[in-house]
Amino acid sequence: MEYVGIQTQKSRNDARSIVLLLMFPCLVVGMVYLFCLIIAWLQSAPEGESLPLLAVTNAMFAECAPYALGGTLVWFVIAYFANTQIIKSSTGARPLERRECKRVYNLVENLCLSQGMKMPRINIIDDNSLNAFASGINERTYTVTLSKGIIDKLDDAELEAVIAHELSHIRNHDVRLLIVSIVFVGVFSMVAEIAFRSILYTPRRSSSRDDKGGAVIMLLVAAIVAAIGYLLAVMMRFAISRKREYLADAGAAEMTHNPLALASALRKISADPDIEAVTRDDVAQLFIQHPGKQASGLIGSLGSLFATHPPIEERIRILEQF
Repeated sequence: MEYVGIQTQKSRNDARSIVLLLMFPCLVVGMVYLFCLIIAWLQSAPEGESLPLLAVTNAMFAECAPYALGGTLVWFVIAYFANTQIIKSSTGARPLERRECKRVYNLVENLCLSQGMKMPRINIIDDNSLNAFASGINERTYTVTLSKGIIDKLDDAELEAVIAHELSHIRNHDVRLLIVSIVFVGVFSMVAEIAFRSILYTPRRSSSRDDKGGAVIMLLVAAIVAAIGYLLAVMMRFAISRKREYLADAGAAEMTHNPLALASALRKISADPDIEAVTRDDVAQLFIQHPGKQASGLIGSLGSLFATHPPIEERIRILEQF
């Protein structure tokens, strides 16, 4: 991997991420229009008795779009500001008191002082597996969460490197961006489901199109359109996440001046990253390593194409070359 400087990489990823995020509302609008087109087709009367298909579609879209975009905005605002509680309940995290583990507080405080950062909240997951993540949308809600296992099983240099990785996510505004992308994917899923159900229960007015074959074809088209749109949205989210992990690794190496410590920590984490409380894939992508079971062999290779994290072996190899 060509080294071009952390700030250059950050600027490039920020620009790419903004473009990706701008595509989410475009996808929502595009999918609403496509579904309006399908519904207009299903409801159309025999030729000579109806308005042109596009005219009906445009009228329907003009009526539906404000509700779709309004609902999307409401969902986004709720999810955006409630994300802290959603993530805590999805991971089983709780606040870590200073008296429970002064070691962690000392490491976090020293790193924050060295970078001129405000100290985030610190949470703990009572699980003996090794994992960690950062979350939050602003200085009031930024949080670093560590599993009990990662605190107990890493030495000071390794734990410091992991904390530095998570602080890099906060410093680079990765956590805010990832939460926004997670919300947009959820919004798109909601819009696709509502539109699909609308098509499913739309009455057919055209006798020439009421046969079972035509209905099946239209439902298949609707399903394919929804699946393609959802897949594109998910792949955009993955692209954001995968690029950011490499940048956070580099940021941790810069903060600690010890890239080998993070490489060693990642090697230990890869042996047991599975946090039992985490069952949601959208929350799982926040972790330093995906906390679920990973498939092996051909299935694992295919799955890696859609993984939210780059291969940990590749991350270790790059760190060892610093």
